[in-house]
Amino acid sequence: MSFFSPKLGIDLGTANTLVFVPGKGVILNEPSVVAISEIDKRILAVGFEAKEMIGRTPDEIIAYRPMRDGVIADYRVTQAMLRYFIGKAMGRFSFFKPEVMVSVPAGVTSTERRAVVEAAIKGGARNAYVVKEPVLAAIGAGIPIQEPRGHMIVDIGGGTTDVAVISLGGIVASTSVKCAGDRLDHAIADYIKKTFNLAIGDKTAEQIKIQVGSAVPVEEELAMIIKGRDFITGLPRQTEIRTNEIVKAIGRELREIIKAIRDVLQETPPELAADIIDYGIIMTGGTSQLRNFPELVLRRTGVRAELAQDPLYCVAKGTGIALEHLDTYKRSIIAKR
Repeated sequence: MSFFSPKLGIDLGTANTLVFVPGKGVILNEPSVVAISEIDKRILAVGFEAKEMIGRTPDEIIAYRPMRDGVIADYRVTQAMLRYFIGKAMGRFSFFKPEVMVSVPAGVTSTERRAVVEAAIKGGARNAYVVKEPVLAAIGAGIPIQEPRGHMIVDIGGGTTDVAVISLGGIVASTSVKCAGDRLDHAIADYIKKTFNLAIGDKTAEQIKIQVGSAVPVEEELAMIIKGRDFITGLPRQTEIRTNEIVKAIGRELREIIKAIRDVLQETPPELAADIIDYGIIMTGGTSQLRNFPELVLRRTGVRAELAQDPLYCVAKGTGIALEHLDTYKRSIIAKR
């Protein structure tokens, strides 16, 4: 172990990758997108630059998301992406190899975990550790996970929703469903296609979700003008969409997320279930910021839910805290080499 071994925590998400440096906080938050040239399979851009290209590229350039549902779908591209993020985070210290901790969804197989560790090592890490996302989200949300008390965490990202009950530093009951932010975006795009005969891209769908979306119908609706291509005439057209239409559009996906939460609650031992009623459910992840989401969870499960502070950064923060206290969190950390 050299005297100076920098540490990096990486929240490798389906939609965004965040890099956390202990003592500095989140120093990098970029889309998990890589632009590749079709002809010679060369990697042209990563992160923001690559996201700008999505849906706007000439045929020979593909903007590619190497993470599908929180898992590595393309190993080579993920490795290149990690190398880029590690290099960018290290900057002028790049001759030191950092120790890296990467988050993985609770449902990953051991093969998938090994793939993440290998991709990180080949991407320039000296050691790589892998920890399950709900554990990191809980640490990052400031939950004392070492206590013999049940805490429920619902981490809703871009590709997966992870639901877990944590006690004594370990996961007691958990599930991972491949229904999260991306699926909500697709549902909105589909709804607009069916209802208004208007074609919109994923980026626009995401904007609609953020600007006017809600998890439950509201009295005072927000409205937004959307622009897209008319399916019938093929010409650009604009129309207005309101909050309660979005609620309807994403209803099925939200039910799937709620079902995951109920499933885990049903598996939870009674002692811990009592704790969860006392402490409520903590929601983390970017998609948990959808308006009135905690309200929907309360209505459907009867358990109080609240948003963690900085929900988007919880997992990244958790990686940083766990890195600084490796020995404390030993039980939840998985092998490095």
